Amino acid sequence: MADMRAKMSELYSLEQLSSQKSSIHALHPLSKIIATLTYIICVVSLDGYSFSQLAPFVFYPVIVIALADIPYSMIWRRALVALPFCAFAGLSNVIFVRETAFYIGSLPVSFGAISFFTIIFRTLLCVSAVLILVAVTPFAQLTAQLRRMHVPQMLISVFEMTYRYIGTLVNEAYSMSTAYKLRAGDKKGVQMKDMGSFAGQLLLRSFDRAERVYAAMKCRGYAMRDALLKPLPLKKNDYIFTAAVCLSCVLFRAVDVQQMLTDVLGRMM
Repeated sequence: MADMRAKMSELYSLEQLSSQKSSIHALHPLSKIIATLTYIICVVSLDGYSFSQLAPFVFYPVIVIALADIPYSMIWRRALVALPFCAFAGLSNVIFVRETAFYIGSLPVSFGAISFFTIIFRTLLCVSAVLILVAVTPFAQLTAQLRRMHVPQMLISVFEMTYRYIGTLVNEAYSMSTAYKLRAGDKKGVQMKDMGSFAGQLLLRSFDRAERVYAAMKCRGYAMRDALLKPLPLKKNDYIFTAAVCLSCVLFRAVDVQQMLTDVLGRMM
């Protein structure tokens, strides 16, 4: 439970980076959302065996992280959490698609292996793009911009409440777990016979805490959020950033840059 609380602290520490000052942080939220969506769409739309064509897309996370002065380790460590899920999705390709694509020396590389590494690489790129968006955009600005883009209010509210209340849930679980250990003597963890009552009490305590948090939010003008947050005008840098990212992504999606460079170097040699 303590480890879970530490993970939640790491999650919110990513949001705290959004208060920093940099050329990326100063961009309009709409510009960053459009750039991120375009990047993800171009990466996801690539063929399942186009591992080499994904390589140029590394430009976005590498350059933006550097310009925003975000620790690379903080982004990559959180992006690695998604690896087990995409690895299970790609294992079936390794097992069932065994046709040889090429050889590395005498070692055959199947199309299934290429697809497996393509899925992993694609997942890391997309997750990193989303994490960067959260790290360079304050949460309030992000949700306010989603409302202006006419994203359904229900989805935004669920997103907000889940993001905020998951910390409340973990804190309540941590307090209950500590109290249980103090009363359980030498027992480690919650016993199976007590799991039902523990989960029920956690649910009730979380509901009660969430109601109090929501009441405090309403007292601070949560219902008037749209009126209080005035839209910011787009500036020259916003247009330049959006155009540069979107055009680069479309170029890398339409043209296999790595193959083109290989052909050019081959002719020169």
